[in-house]
Amino acid sequence: MPVERFRVATYNTRDFLDDRRLAARLVRAVDPDVLCLQEVPRRLLAPWRLRRFADACGMRWSGRQRGSGGTTVLTAPHVELLDASHHRLPVRWPDRTRGWARATVRLPGGHEVTAVSLHLSLRAAERVRHVEAVLGALDGVEPLVVAGDLNEGEDGEAFRRVAQPDRLGVAGPHVPTFPARSPRSRLDVLFASPGLRVLPFREVAVPEAVWARASDHRPAWVDLEVGGATG
Repeated sequence: MPVERFRVATYNTRDFLDDRRLAARLVRAVDPDVLCLQEVPRRLLAPWRLRRFADACGMRWSGRQRGSGGTTVLTAPHVELLDASHHRLPVRWPDRTRGWARATVRLPGGHEVTAVSLHLSLRAAERVRHVEAVLGALDGVEPLVVAGDLNEGEDGEAFRRVAQPDRLGVAGPHVPTFPARSPRSRLDVLFASPGLRVLPFREVAVPEAVWARASDHRPAWVDLEVGGATG
């Protein structure tokens, strides 16, 4: 198969408490092939609200989300969803539930890729346990993209355990993503396995004041290449 390029994005949407329509417009501007979401609605009318959001983004939702801790994955219409699953990560009561969602897709050129949306705990020790559980479940999966809200920076132990160069390297972004109005922390990160080549970052033209109206996080994205030589 020939070399194929694709874009993966991650976005914490804060339960659509901000401007959901504007968040969807931002997604359309980023135009990802695969979108990893965190903090999507989990309870009353959640499937209906998620379907509406996916439609507004011009994307598809698998329709499976139960037990996800508010994580899920959307795919572009030209991307074939082969398999999807959602998993809860244990947290101390009464903290917000956490989880991860996994989607295996086939790109238009025929390459298969697994993408994982991840949302870690606010507690450091739980974050470490969470990434150990997720990485254990993903052992041997390649090519692989893990993306989401880690709730810590690169100096955190959970971050370091994910970012193992022989397994998953930091693909982006290289700028802060939180809070959206004036970002100071890079909480939203994408990691890619060695079988994927990270391409130069491409900006998306969005007025600076728009980001914070859509969510308290900014979306992050990377362009990747699969197939052929990597390095």
